[in-house]
Amino acid sequence: MAITTASASPGPAMQEAAKTPSTSPPRATAASPARYRPSPLVIFSACLVLIGSSGPLLLRVYFVHGGQRLWLSALVQISGWPLLLPPLCVSIFRGRRHGIVNLLLPPRLVGAAVVLGSLYAVSCFVYAMGSQALPLSTSSLLLATQLAFTAVFAFLFVGLRFTPFSANAVLLLTIGPAVLGVGPGSGKPAGEPSKTYWTGFCEAIAAAALAGLVLPLVEVAMERFGRRRGPAASAPPPYSTVMQMQAMMGLAGTMVCLLGMAIKGDFKALPIEAAAFGLGETKYYLVLMWGAVAWQLLNLGVVGLVTCASSLLAGIMVAVLLPLSEVLAVIFLHEKFDGPKGIALVLCLWGFASYMYGERVQQKKAAAQKNQLLQQQMARKTGDLELANP
Repeated sequence: MAITTASASPGPAMQEAAKTPSTSPPRATAASPARYRPSPLVIFSACLVLIGSSGPLLLRVYFVHGGQRLWLSALVQISGWPLLLPPLCVSIFRGRRHGIVNLLLPPRLVGAAVVLGSLYAVSCFVYAMGSQALPLSTSSLLLATQLAFTAVFAFLFVGLRFTPFSANAVLLLTIGPAVLGVGPGSGKPAGEPSKTYWTGFCEAIAAAALAGLVLPLVEVAMERFGRRRGPAASAPPPYSTVMQMQAMMGLAGTMVCLLGMAIKGDFKALPIEAAAFGLGETKYYLVLMWGAVAWQLLNLGVVGLVTCASSLLAGIMVAVLLPLSEVLAVIFLHEKFDGPKGIALVLCLWGFASYMYGERVQQKKAAAQKNQLLQQQMARKTGDLELANP
């Protein structure tokens, strides 16, 4: 906020003093406190994650109405990366004056994206295996542990420092979806062998651990190989880099899923499964196509949050999607919305609000420390001028 002052007309003494150069040192002015404003790219990425929340819903439609191909379900979550090619080509063409080679991913970052994309494809397949043997509420409970794994791996690999607000957010966002596990049907289904149930339980935990590992590793790869040099090193990479990273991860994951489908004979089984699909053959392919589009938006938003903010924020947004997907299932699949689902939704929204409030407090604290440092520097300059002009 700018502050203006009005003064009366100067007298002769003041006019005379104005003719002589002033040697009085400048006074340190206190800067106005900065407000926490998330980066537009962070807001854009978060919106992509929310829009992509229909991806898990469409994948659930696939399983509910007779879909059984696990590698195909993993492919749907990864194969939407060609949608990034048109905006990526436009972005590179507009920045061609800087040199197209300088806009492309470094070779080491390409190698990291291939490895991480393959690892993410495996996590999608392992979770699909576990979800077949577990009730919906139990699978949500186990998927909620992904945030805890993300926080632990971010602490180990990225050097994440927990604040009371971020720790509270991780706790609430882990407990919130876990409340779904105490609802009806959270236990072992009747007639299902215990071995099958506990095998699916371990597979879902392993999938959550793999997914929780991928996010911090993406942050590490972007920090080491994707940052620019010079004055722009402190700024996050441009969004074209984010799209390239996601496209390379999607390409690598797609190759892994296609290989798995070829080994399992899914290509021959697709026409048979489409003909027996509960909603009809045409809607079978529409569910798969729009599911791939929604999952691509979600994946791009997650990678954008990792790159422009942190892997912890990306994990928090993924955790927020769990109760939101339950609400969408109630609206579109006519599932029952009971007390545990309402409690899970409230706790997750509370945890997300706690994290955002903590970020605002941290930004204000950093701005206050910066202003204090500037005042000390100005005071030091004032003292030097006073010594130079006794």
